[in-house]
Amino acid sequence: MKTINIAIDGPAGAGKSSIAKEISSELGFIYVDTGALYRTVALYMCEHEIKDDKDIIKNLEKIDISLRFIGGTQCVYLNGENVTDNIRTPEISMEASRVSAIPEVREFLFDLQQKIAKENNVIMDGRDIGTVVLPDADLKIFLTASPEERASRRYMELQDKPDCPPYEEILSDIIARDYQDTHRKIAPLKQASDAILLDTTDMGFHEVCKEVIELIENQLDLD
Repeated sequence: MKTINIAIDGPAGAGKSSIAKEISSELGFIYVDTGALYRTVALYMCEHEIKDDKDIIKNLEKIDISLRFIGGTQCVYLNGENVTDNIRTPEISMEASRVSAIPEVREFLFDLQQKIAKENNVIMDGRDIGTVVLPDADLKIFLTASPEERASRRYMELQDKPDCPPYEEILSDIIARDYQDTHRKIAPLKQASDAILLDTTDMGFHEVCKEVIELIENQLDLD
């Protein structure tokens, strides 16, 4: 039986993970946050103070990453330890962007991503899903918003935490991340030629979910 693969790409803070997670739950699909995989590699390297690209490549063999879906929620395990919360920091976010530019890191995670997609109906989000990881995806969506709107959303998420950075710092990080992601030599962030562009700058969360569900229903046979 053929599986259905939906690819959602876009820049940092565009809401890919939240949208993909909500929609996959509604459709009964597996949600795969590929960014979490790169964050996990970055976490390992940060914890072991490994910064040189050659050393990063050498240490990949010491990393075992697995995804477990508990109650429909993706949990990320690093060498048997649940690191789902540990990987969600600005430091790890920036380091994930850096390590993702290393070809050997991408190759290391590529097989895992494709294996999940072959075995399950998935909604997979990232920055090169429609262009590299799942070039034959049944539906591709490029989800974006202005840097200011993405920074505002991220600030709202973090504002109740004691270490919440100021809005200006978040905006600066997002702009820097956009530059890193779009200018890396390997699999840069870009909209696939057959992807549908969805700018959510002036849209609320539920409005975006409704729009994506309609795209899926109109273009795919889910019966």
